Amino acid sequence: MGLIRNEVKLSEVKYNFKKQQRKLFINRLVSNKLMVTGGTILIFLTIMALLGPLIVSYNPYEMVVSDRLQGPNAEHLLGTDNFGRDLLSRIAYGAQTTLGVGLAVATLSSIFGMIIGLYASYYRFLDHILMRISDGLMSIPAILLAIALMAALGPMTINVIIALSIVYTPYVARVIRSSALVVREQTYIEAMEAQGASSWRIIWRHIMPNTISPLVIQATFIFAEAIIVEAALSFLGAGVPAPDPSWGNILYDGKIVIFNAWWMTVFPGITIALSVLGLNLLGDGFRDLIDPHIKNTKK
Repeated sequence: MGLIRNEVKLSEVKYNFKKQQRKLFINRLVSNKLMVTGGTILIFLTIMALLGPLIVSYNPYEMVVSDRLQGPNAEHLLGTDNFGRDLLSRIAYGAQTTLGVGLAVATLSSIFGMIIGLYASYYRFLDHILMRISDGLMSIPAILLAIALMAALGPMTINVIIALSIVYTPYVARVIRSSALVVREQTYIEAMEAQGASSWRIIWRHIMPNTISPLVIQATFIFAEAIIVEAALSFLGAGVPAPDPSWGNILYDGKIVIFNAWWMTVFPGITIALSVLGLNLLGDGFRDLIDPHIKNTKK
């Protein structure tokens, strides 16, 4: 009976400890102003991308020449473009394209970058090969490399995702490699190798979980940069092809009439700025959350 009571008390202690940990984590999360602000902005933009097309009453592809270049009014809240298309509808539908491209690039570059970084940190001969290739790609400015890849692939949405994933994979690989090298030198990894554990088990069961936090942080920044570069490519005519709406090609249409129709550049520019701001705040907040020493250093 005494043993059973001790086990019950131990389970209660563990439960209370986990409950306190959850409460402490929630308090830290709520008190993290950067993360809350960035998350709020990102949630708003996500809702606009998902529900906006269901709420707006205009077809983003429908051209009404008689309504071209109307300023913001009761019928068209954000005005119309140079083809008479409702700007609010195009921004709402463009959110799906732009945020979708950014999310796909962040996901693909994170997956491939994690694989490259983990194996480069574990196998020395792969490290020299993969990191030299990564250095070569990183030596070229991201926008120039993206333009060169798009010139070879052609202006399509899927090609934008492929090109930007190639551009940003080396950055993720570098971050993952540096984090994995620290774990690679730990004593318990050497002990597992001495016991005959397979390299696959060591890499994916013990090294990889310790690289998730820097991976998530890097992914948020890549998400933001992918949005900017996609907008730049579309603005230059090498990104998402017309008439499919994206924030970048809406800006491209607006540059022709920038002095006569300011709303065509201001409103999509605001959405791009908000999305990048939200993602950067979210990344900074998450970094402060997992490493409070950085937050204290800033102060």
